[in-house]
Amino acid sequence: MPNTLPLSLPAQVSPPEFALSALAPHAVSGVEVVALPVVPATDDGAPLLGPGADALAEALDLDLLGLLESQQATGRTGEVTTCPVPLGSADNAALRLVLLVGVGDQSAQDLRRAGAALARAVRDRSSVATSVAAVCDAEGLTAFVVGLTLGSFGFHMRSDGPEHRPVEQVVLAGLPDDADLAVALHRGITLGGAGWRARMLATVPSNIKNPQWLAEQAEEIAQEAGLDVTVWDEKRLAAEGFGGIVGVGQASATPPRLIRLDYVPRGGRKAPRVVLVGKGITFDTGGLSIKPAEGMTTMKRDMTGGAVVLSVLAALAALDCPVRVTGLVAAAENAVGGDAMRPGDVLRHYGGRTTEVTNTDAEGRLVMADALAYAVAELDPAVVVDVATLTGAMKVALGQSVGGFFANRDGLADVLREAGDQAGEPLWRFPLVGDYEQYLESKVADADNGPKHAGAISAALFLQHFVGQVPWAHLDVASVGDAPSDRHEWTAGPTGFGARVLLGWLTGPDPLDGVVR
Repeated sequence: MPNTLPLSLPAQVSPPEFALSALAPHAVSGVEVVALPVVPATDDGAPLLGPGADALAEALDLDLLGLLESQQATGRTGEVTTCPVPLGSADNAALRLVLLVGVGDQSAQDLRRAGAALARAVRDRSSVATSVAAVCDAEGLTAFVVGLTLGSFGFHMRSDGPEHRPVEQVVLAGLPDDADLAVALHRGITLGGAGWRARMLATVPSNIKNPQWLAEQAEEIAQEAGLDVTVWDEKRLAAEGFGGIVGVGQASATPPRLIRLDYVPRGGRKAPRVVLVGKGITFDTGGLSIKPAEGMTTMKRDMTGGAVVLSVLAALAALDCPVRVTGLVAAAENAVGGDAMRPGDVLRHYGGRTTEVTNTDAEGRLVMADALAYAVAELDPAVVVDVATLTGAMKVALGQSVGGFFANRDGLADVLREAGDQAGEPLWRFPLVGDYEQYLESKVADADNGPKHAGAISAALFLQHFVGQVPWAHLDVASVGDAPSDRHEWTAGPTGFGARVLLGWLTGPDPLDGVVR
């Protein structure tokens, strides 16, 4: 084991708690902040204030429309106008701040972004009551809650606690007692929580996070969510022929693991199975093909795909997913050492296919190949979807706001693209160009892992050999693995991109409808 002092993860901040209330926002007892929606004007008029504005203006003797005019507020999405209330009001002595929050066209995207803007404006506050949700339909309410949750995200390793804390309680005020709204709120909390968990797992530093630690997180999730869990250690991996996972992880002081989680819907043991495969490289030095120092600074998040798979499995039961889902996380640390795999080594994957390793920094596809081969051979999947921060080429192609993906069925591509758009995690489809198979050719093995051309496409073609004719999609989220700064619901650092896409797809009424087209 490494000769370092053990480090533990300190207590982390939690997402806000949400409640529904039929009261007007200013009438909610004890809240510190009231937030009202601002709708952009039409025909060059003044912006409009949403529900609760007249009563609040009267209670505080404030000209809220005049305040908007003086601040040149427009109601555009995420715009926040602040009005301090140092003495509270007769109805609520605790009130200290009024926020007027732009909601744009009130689309799901606008409301998600408005929620994130409100989250940042109420950090370190105890409570906020808002009527923004009163201008939403059920889909908009879900999006607003997701944005408010994810805009609140924080992580720290500070000895004196976090620099900022999320608002503790959010009261969605001015809403009727309605079952559909309660369902929408529950869905928003669950989707936001899945994104939060994926970010947290990806942000944990790698002197805490190793393959065994990731397996322990999976075991906790299994207990929490009622899942079955199986973990392969390094001996079982070697005995059963997982040569890619073993080869990548063999130089690390912390051996590799394969993690399996199984979700079964109520009464659905015969339901079709979807397999999700996540890349779980808990740190990537590049191996002997070592990365430059700058290239390693974000590599604690090279297990984002695995974090997404774990977070999705944790949320399926809460969202009543109608199909069976198995999650596989191929976990290893790509380290440098005397036992490291070398350029020129040949690995034998699960099922027998061989790979010549010409670039030890193209390790993700090596571990993913084993998991994909196992899924197809042993699990009889209806669909396989993998997610990985796989290629720097994807970041070059797409920047840092859109994820890339490949699919061998147009129907599956369509449903994933639509799920990404609805979730606020947009995806752009890339082609599986058959002519580029030539770049995978090896003189000594079935394939070369390090083609020097068409980086993202070549990687997808490499993986495609392990899924046969099963409907399959490959999400390469290296482009969006890190957010460079706080923007909308994204917070600077690891993003956990993909959890909302997959949950949006899997928890729809018929997720497998049309995917084989």
